[in-house]
Amino acid sequence: MAESNFIDYVKILCRSGKGGAGSAHLHRAKYLPKGGPDGGDGGRGGHIYLKGNRNLWTLIHLKYTRHIFATDGQPGTENQCTGKDGEDRTIEVPCGTAVYDAETGKFLCDVTHDGQVVRLLKGGRGGLGNTHFKSAVRQTPRFAQPGEPGVERAVIMELKLLADVGLVGFPNAGKSTLLSVISAAKPKIANYPFTTLEPNLGIVGYRGMQSFVMADIPGIIEGASEGRGLGLRFLRHIERNAVLLFMIPADSDNIRDEYRILCHELETFNPDLVEKPRVLAITKCDMLDDELIEQMRPDVPDDVPTVFISSVAQMGLTELKDLLWRTINDERNRIPDTLTHRDLDERHRERDEDDFIFAAEDEGDAEAPNAGGTMQDEDKQWKDEYWEEDFDDPDKDFQVVSDPDEQ
Repeated sequence: MAESNFIDYVKILCRSGKGGAGSAHLHRAKYLPKGGPDGGDGGRGGHIYLKGNRNLWTLIHLKYTRHIFATDGQPGTENQCTGKDGEDRTIEVPCGTAVYDAETGKFLCDVTHDGQVVRLLKGGRGGLGNTHFKSAVRQTPRFAQPGEPGVERAVIMELKLLADVGLVGFPNAGKSTLLSVISAAKPKIANYPFTTLEPNLGIVGYRGMQSFVMADIPGIIEGASEGRGLGLRFLRHIERNAVLLFMIPADSDNIRDEYRILCHELETFNPDLVEKPRVLAITKCDMLDDELIEQMRPDVPDDVPTVFISSVAQMGLTELKDLLWRTINDERNRIPDTLTHRDLDERHRERDEDDFIFAAEDEGDAEAPNAGGTMQDEDKQWKDEYWEEDFDDPDKDFQVVSDPDEQ
């Protein structure tokens, strides 16, 4: 997989900007010897945003951009001038990207729609200048509020392809051949196991202007949950599919056993996959006549709709597409708008990425000195009422309606 451009799992380091310090400046003028405090507030630190982009298909652009840092807010100055806000950073990702904490594996957020903007990390709030702390009994406050620190977090981004139908089967079951016949996709096809080494998407036309998306993943074998073959790393791409199409060749020794093995591997990867609607396609039936097909029907599972097809002979493909279309559009099979996400399982993590060590970054010059006066109480735990109310934006679910790039 090292030579492939299909990157669906990457670890990056993100850091939001820290807020600028408030100014403790005291106004001085030729004819106003005691002008009082006029220190401005510090600017807020930059946020880290995620933005869905339908023109991206992999995470390869993040493979070589491991550090995403927003800039810090500038300190306040005299004459109650507020410091400049830090610059935000927007990370464009493919639709279907889920984000997890690299240390704990906790699910953070996901991006599923084109143009959807999610705030991943919140920049630090800017400190208040000494103007906010003057009162009748404290007319010359010589201190200001330090800026709030930013947030640094290593995150794992995992791409899960968005498709209506996901193909599941053993190697050489005919998945890539089917995709190449009923869509314009051109996956690699050869007569040896594990020909497909990365997922493929194809748009299947259906009766005129209608269509649905089909995803082909590399074949899985018995024991894949224990790391055999290519393991289960590609099964993440069928977690969002509406329908699972199981494909088993007609020359298999035992169709029921192979179907049971595939179901067991799916359940081992994610128990929620067991509840997804299924369709079974018996492939490579071009050498079977109607009598042999009827003899094979008792050998197929009874709890799943079954179609006998041949991609090479164009046999049963119309019936298969009709069945898939009805299953996809069944109201009971619709994918909910809000999915229940689980934390990243330890068995599903990729060691090459998890063991990646980020190089030390140059912090640059120290923060500019405060404009007049001295900073005090830097270690004080400032309560929320001391901060500007207009900056208190909860966004507990990370969802952001407006696009920062369009403001």
